Amino acid sequence: MVGVSNKPNGANQMTSNINSLADRFAAIKAEIDGMNRLLDEVKAEIKATGMAEIVGENSIVTVTLSEPVRFDATAAKSFLTEDQIAACTKVGELVTTIRVKSAKKAKVLA
Repeated sequence: MVGVSNKPNGANQMTSNINSLADRFAAIKAEIDGMNRLLDEVKAEIKATGMAEIVGENSIVTVTLSEPVRFDATAAKSFLTEDQIAACTKVGELVTTIRVKSAKKAKVLA
């Protein structure tokens, strides 16, 4: 849905461009999500072969198995004092999150 505004034409054009950006983002994301589903299916097929290496005409796929080790911060905190926890706590950089939802319930600009 393209926003409607009582502002000058330039503002309407900007609103249209912004809305178009949202639609482009959503379309590209949907395409990537679909491709990721296909990739997951192919990964499952590769795993099902039980082979460690599959050689194609243009590519070689290798399959390795590993066991990840994760640090249990909750358990570690039970052994540390509040001061020790504060000394080990680092604040990361700001992260920008972009989400997509249907515009069916979008508000029309007045």
